[in-house]
This record gives sequence, C-alpha cells and structure tokens, in this order.
Amino acid sequence: MPTDDLRERVEALLADDDTNPHDVRTTFNALRNALDDGSVRAAERSDDGSWRVHSWVKEGILLGFKIGKMTDMSADRLPFFDKDTYPLKTLTAKHEVRLVPGGSSIRSGSYVAPGVVCMPPMYINVGAYVDTGSMVDSHALVGSCAQIGKNVHLSAAAQVGGVLEPVGALPVIIEDDVFVGGGCGIYEGCLVRSGAVLAPGVILTSSTTVYDLVHERQIRVDDAGVLEIPENAVVVPGTRSVDSDFAADHGLSLYAPVIVKYRDASTDAATSLEDALR
Repeated sequence: MPTDDLRERVEALLADDDTNPHDVRTTFNALRNALDDGSVRAAERSDDGSWRVHSWVKEGILLGFKIGKMTDMSADRLPFFDKDTYPLKTLTAKHEVRLVPGGSSIRSGSYVAPGVVCMPPMYINVGAYVDTGSMVDSHALVGSCAQIGKNVHLSAAAQVGGVLEPVGALPVIIEDDVFVGGGCGIYEGCLVRSGAVLAPGVILTSSTTVYDLVHERQIRVDDAGVLEIPENAVVVPGTRSVDSDFAADHGLSLYAPVIVKYRDASTDAATSLEDALR
C-alpha cells in the first residue's frame, strides 16, 4: 500500500471512534507490515540533514496496543504473554540477519536490515529501524522507534531508549558509522551524528550538558528539546566540580560527558576511542 494511502487510513481511524473493528485491524496490520519491511519509519532524515518525526506512525503503533488482546505466545518452554498485535518478528535465513542463539527477541513492527548482527541476549522493540551492517551486542537494547544507521556498533549493555510518547517527540537517533561503547545510555530524543564515538559509560539525556574541549563550548538541547552530538565527536565520561562550600568540603563533583577530540578520515572508531582514553 502506498505510504500516503496508509497514512490517510491511519489518521481516519484515529479521528473516528466508531470505525469497524475489522477495518481497524486491517489498517493496523498494514502499518505493522510496512514497519517490518522498512517502507515506513517513525522518523526520517531530510536531505538537509534534519530529522522529521512521523507522528501518525507513532500514533498507529500506540493504536496497536489499544486494540490488542492479551495472548499466550509461549514456545519451547519459554513463557511469553503479550498483546496479539505485537508477536515476535518472524525471520528466516533469506532475511540475511545474523541472529545468534541465546535468548534475543525482536518485536514485530521493527525493521532489521540484511547484514545486521544480533548477539544474545539483546532486544529490539516495535518501531525501531536498524540499518545494514550494524551490530546489536549482548544485553543491548534498541528501544521503541529508535533509528539506528548503517555500520553502527552498539556494544554490550548499551541502552538506546525508546520514545513513543509524546508522539511528536523525536526518537533516539544514531546515525551511520557511530561507535557506542559498552554500558552507554542514550535517551530522551538524543541525536548522535554520523561517525561519533561514545566511550564506555557515556550517558546522554535531554538534561545533559556536553562539554566540548575542542571548540570550548557547552552543548545543550535545542529549542525542539533535542540534544545533538556533533559528527565525528569522540565523547568520554568526565566530571565537573560543584560550586558550593559543602561540595568543596566533601570533594564532590558531577558527571559530565566531554568531547575530547574529533575523528578525521584517517582514524577509525576504535583508534579514536583508544587514543581518547589514553
């Protein structure tokens, strides 16, 4: 179904509470299928580099939870109980996704491109988009509607938060060729531009201030509430002092992510991270 037609059908359902239940299911299934094959996304990059949210897609995903009925999806002595509108995503060898045994789950309504590697146990939620060549490592999470670019490495225990509501809010976005170190947390509509490197333990939220040592500036959320990590930035966990007598007396400081350098064309992500940590 063409995207414009699908959008019109979803928006018509959202505006009319008296719609036939069969029509609601049919339209929702069409949306879920479009999310599954990547022809529809919760957010997309424009030619000028900006990202736009498709609120109707997020509203359609929420509709699926509303109309779904609890069902037993258990298999092979593994208990699963969830809304029947969101079963596990069905993959076969022809999808060319390397899904290593060990307890991972991918929810239907998410797109996982050929060439993606999924190491157990990891989880990809509804509305997510994971592009080709990326790796989702052990204990990593790709949250609802998160957008992961090409050749991204999400290291072990990395958490990419989900943003379903408010429907107009930008989901977490990780652009192409980003390296996310182990135990990182990226939440609340953060945008990590292509080529950036996040050292293990970096935490980014909408309330985070990032300190750029290279350009001697502070990076905070913009007017749309988005925290943007610049292209090719190498970010490491740091601290900043607390300006009070009590803090001084007790030697207190606060967490502060710090950009210590920018990658260039001759430096790969692993080298950038190693150099920064040294």
